[in-house]
Amino acid sequence: MKPFEPANIGTLKLNNRFVRSSTWDGMADDSGNPTEPMVQLHQKLATGGVGLMKTGVAYVDRNGLTFPRQLGLYDDNQIPAYEKLTAAVHQAGGLVGIQLGHGGSMRFVDIGIPTVGPSPVVQPANGKAPEELTVDGIKQIVAAFASAASRAKRAGFDCVEMNFGHGYLVSQFLSPYFNKRTDEYGGSRENRGRLACEIVTAVRAAVGPDYPVLVKTNCADFTDGGLNEEDARYVCRELANCSVDAIELSGGTLAGGDLGPARPNINSRDTEAYFKTKASALKEDLSCKLVLVGGIRSLETAEEILAAGNADFISLSRPLISEPDLIKRWAAGDRAKARCISCNECVGAAMGEAKLYCKKFVKD
Repeated sequence: MKPFEPANIGTLKLNNRFVRSSTWDGMADDSGNPTEPMVQLHQKLATGGVGLMKTGVAYVDRNGLTFPRQLGLYDDNQIPAYEKLTAAVHQAGGLVGIQLGHGGSMRFVDIGIPTVGPSPVVQPANGKAPEELTVDGIKQIVAAFASAASRAKRAGFDCVEMNFGHGYLVSQFLSPYFNKRTDEYGGSRENRGRLACEIVTAVRAAVGPDYPVLVKTNCADFTDGGLNEEDARYVCRELANCSVDAIELSGGTLAGGDLGPARPNINSRDTEAYFKTKASALKEDLSCKLVLVGGIRSLETAEEILAAGNADFISLSRPLISEPDLIKRWAAGDRAKARCISCNECVGAAMGEAKLYCKKFVKD
């Protein structure tokens, strides 16, 4: 496999094997709709040469909100706002998917209602314990994912991706740390993975057999008592068997510090691709495509991963914040590594300025 050859995710044909990973940008309005600056951001990214780009995570019901100014796709009335975003990306020659998720106990904004989770375990990210979901509540969330996926398809998105990693609700169900249930959704890895498989099955029924469905999940949580590597391999195999077209492999949680999803100090080739070893071990088990994210900063690293068959696609986030045209630059023959130094100041910009940009290299 080579980075700049066409490749498919299900029925979706990409011009190359580079994917823009889902990234919260803090640019939605108070109802979760994309704003004009967000549309412009995605259109600019679409001109940069990436094969597929994805929006930040959109909550599927109001109680699933995690961050301020986060996308949401919980109502049919939101579809026209999203049609503007997909049309802008398509006009720029790009493909775009939307990531769907539910924050569960991991909420960083007060909306006046309690958070929910698999069990009333204190969330380290915010210090609060959620209300335990009933089985009926779980079924309602499954239905909310399916409805949101249907809206995404109607709004013109080329695919949907469910976020089952990074400490969001489904990640909480998968984790023995958060999931202390004794019913069919707790205990064994089969039971802890039940919600993930039910969501994928419901989404597939909602969007049809030919629409591309992806999942982002953890290779491990890297926290005491969290999801381990064997649990993750089981879940990924089951998701592939539930007709997922691709799995984007990440790791860690937002409360994980330096072992979180966006690790700092990626300053040499040997610190790149920090989930590569786990991806290589997982790849041989999967019947679907594997997308690898996590600290990839050089074209040489991307080439090595693909040539070795460790993954089918390369996913980038922070490098494309710093250089939206990075893929186009590499394709043109400039093989210099991404200028991103993994300082995470872009996250601070989104939090404080409601604007996603590279504070280190872009003076704005």
